[in-house]
Amino acid sequence: MIAKKVFGRTGHLSTRTLFGAAALGRVTQEEADQTLDVLLAYGVNHIDTAHSYGDAELRIGPWMPKHRDTFFLATKTDKRTYDGAWEELEMSLERMHTDHIDLWQMHFLIGEEEWKVAMAPGGVLEAFRKARDEGIVRFLGVTGHELAVPTMHLRSLEHFDFDSVLLPYNYVLMQNPAYAADFETLLAVCQERNVAVQTIKSLCRRPWPEDVARNYAVWYQPLEDQDAIDKVVHWVLGDERVFLNTTGDIHLLPKVLDAAARFEQRPSEAEMDALVAAYDMAPLFT
Repeated sequence: MIAKKVFGRTGHLSTRTLFGAAALGRVTQEEADQTLDVLLAYGVNHIDTAHSYGDAELRIGPWMPKHRDTFFLATKTDKRTYDGAWEELEMSLERMHTDHIDLWQMHFLIGEEEWKVAMAPGGVLEAFRKARDEGIVRFLGVTGHELAVPTMHLRSLEHFDFDSVLLPYNYVLMQNPAYAADFETLLAVCQERNVAVQTIKSLCRRPWPEDVARNYAVWYQPLEDQDAIDKVVHWVLGDERVFLNTTGDIHLLPKVLDAAARFEQRPSEAEMDALVAAYDMAPLFT
């Protein structure tokens, strides 16, 4: 089974490896139900999805009448206004057959102008406050990709006391000195405030080469071999401050969970450098 850790100030004892439900965006209900069996086998008790993840919320919905109490359920909105976000929240509740969301997140919030809209009167933050006050949502978070995300998350945390953040984290990316410094600055604030930190892109090998077939449902070329997956998963889990969100492909998911279940210690820098060389790994964000 996969080890658990308290998810920030929420008090929920979440598995260190959270299910990234983007993997359900383009699958059948039968495939989704098979994925549920995998999650339950490994004891995964935290689902992270988004309204914009294709059919993911619809695939999760049939699980909830029986398993709602099994999972800490998180979703996201990429709308920046009150009206747009509230409409999506109502749809998310209907799609997932639930009357409440454990964590509602502002999705991919890194642009200057959209940040201003989100935080201003009439913005999505107003919807977040109302949903929490009414008990429809328990906790609030913010997510993002790209190199600017640690700095933007810090700005968001200065403006509002979010309960969680989500951002990229892997060995290759952390070889970028500027990103590594910004990441550590953000993590220090999160540690001080007990803000949960979710990480993504652990399996990224490199951007898809033009001459390589896209045989997985992710927008980067992933590592596929179990030994390589073990190393990158163990490297992330070796940082006790963070959670690892699984990759966006149901066929890679069992390998990630298998690696997480066998985690003992973080690979050495020499081991990771050898992995990078062997698989010609490169940063997704530059």
